[in-house]
Amino acid sequence: MKKVTLRIPATTANLGPGFDSLGCALALYNTITCEILPDDRLVIAGCPKEYRNEQNLAVQGYRAVLDRLGLPREGLAVTIAAEIPVCRGLGSSAALIAGGAAAANLLHGAPLSRAELLDVTNAIEGHPDNLAPAIFGGLTASLVEEGHAHTVQLPLCPQLRWVAAVPDFELSTHAARGVLPAAVPFADAVYNASRAAVLVGALACGDHDLLRCALQDRLHQPYRYALIPEAGAVETAARECGALAFCISGAGPTLLCLTDDPGFAGRLTERCAALCHDWQIIELAVDRQGITVTEQPE
Repeated sequence: MKKVTLRIPATTANLGPGFDSLGCALALYNTITCEILPDDRLVIAGCPKEYRNEQNLAVQGYRAVLDRLGLPREGLAVTIAAEIPVCRGLGSSAALIAGGAAAANLLHGAPLSRAELLDVTNAIEGHPDNLAPAIFGGLTASLVEEGHAHTVQLPLCPQLRWVAAVPDFELSTHAARGVLPAAVPFADAVYNASRAAVLVGALACGDHDLLRCALQDRLHQPYRYALIPEAGAVETAARECGALAFCISGAGPTLLCLTDDPGFAGRLTERCAALCHDWQIIELAVDRQGITVTEQPE
């Protein structure tokens, strides 16, 4: 029997104007162990019963790699130890898909590069903004051209602190995409394109003024705010506590703050304690490695 254990980081995507493109890996992890079984069973542990089946995202990622390599289906045991909260806008789905795909690749001789793993997994997820940083680590910008995903890794100012406000309620990506308009005004498209371009430079140099104006968006955040109770109150508190910039993490409901102040998270925790929902304020380091192997294939 062959077995491998991998660690996959959480990710925050969109980063304001970079809708479905920009993403950053954060130091909060899911760990996945995949073991090839001698029979055709599928055994899944570490997740709710409703996910212990063929639709499990780690299983989908694993089997997508087998299909790419032209290999037959095989018996598989998957064990998941999850730190990344589900349906909170921190890339839990991408972590499972990428982890399963990377495990299959390693257990069959690692013929695929990380870039090829991104392409395989994007066919499942449908957008590479979470997958790319989960696989490569750090800050990434991605696009899809003729059905194929491509990404580049970008420099990131080490003095920036990433603080997530994670609520006690979920918001599905499906619901968050459902409120988006089919078309937007041309001026809004220009607004986002210019800010996304400047944001890449602002994140590299840490310029406070550029971050404040570049981390703005008109394509998705105005429509999603109504789906996140107390989002306005958290934003007000964050800005009064000294946040350099503020945005929705992924599809939400987690909210993301950028700062360079080591005391920011503590102050925001105190402010959010008065709100109706339980907001967990977490400062997360940037993960710069992406998927890592914690136990080599046996």
